[in-house]
Amino acid sequence: MSHYSGPLLTRQLAEALLAARNAGADEWAGSLDLGVSGEAVALEPEAWQRGGLRYPYPARLKDRTIYHWDGDEFAPVARYANSLIKLVPTEWGAPTFEIDGIKMLPTSKESPFDDARRKVALVEPRGKVVLDTCGGLGYFAACCLAAGVARIHSFEKNADVLWLRTLNPWSPDPESPASGGRLQLTHADVSQAITQIADASVDALLHDPPRFGIAGELYSQAFYDQLARVLRRGGRLFHYTGSPNRLTSGRDVPREVQKRLEKAGFRAELALDGVLATRR
Repeated sequence: MSHYSGPLLTRQLAEALLAARNAGADEWAGSLDLGVSGEAVALEPEAWQRGGLRYPYPARLKDRTIYHWDGDEFAPVARYANSLIKLVPTEWGAPTFEIDGIKMLPTSKESPFDDARRKVALVEPRGKVVLDTCGGLGYFAACCLAAGVARIHSFEKNADVLWLRTLNPWSPDPESPASGGRLQLTHADVSQAITQIADASVDALLHDPPRFGIAGELYSQAFYDQLARVLRRGGRLFHYTGSPNRLTSGRDVPREVQKRLEKAGFRAELALDGVLATRR
């Protein structure tokens, strides 16, 4: 799917455009791609212009929602099939996303993009072949590309997440010159697709699965055995676990993950909000 290049609005941005028009300005300067870049747009009484196209001033927009131009109106970047999935703005520019109201990326202390950068640095991707098991919005992949990865293969099971990526300017586009053919994005369930990956064909691994209650198969011993099979000896793995509350869940998920990875053939230790492991 091609990436969207039109304007993205939030309630605050729409209000800023209207405030500038109401103040008599004939131009407004800011970002219409969630902080990736800045630009100036011409203001008219009934519309504003960008790239030779005219857009209406939108009616009331909701908080915690990003809107894109669908050809007729500014529509939420959200879909509902079996669950509601939506792109959600953050104070950092790079958005997160939610599934049925559950935030999928950490945003309380820093940008989800910066959070991804710290985790990617642990596996030292420069010049390596990297497997990204659960691509999400692609922030791990984007950081690997920026760090000089030789090739990265990302899997994403959810078609709606792939759609969000096409509307998110922070998500890497496999077809863009910046990717240089190094990013392969596959719509598939990695728990099944991994069986088709050759032994010891990967230099580093990034594993950022949904929480255990949603995707328990991605925390299973059988899956960790597959990760060990495809990773070369000495290769590094970062496994995001988060910090689930042991008092409410009754489980110490990071320690469970550490033990299973060690059983699969890794040396593993807790790191950041997950587990860092090296293939023995």
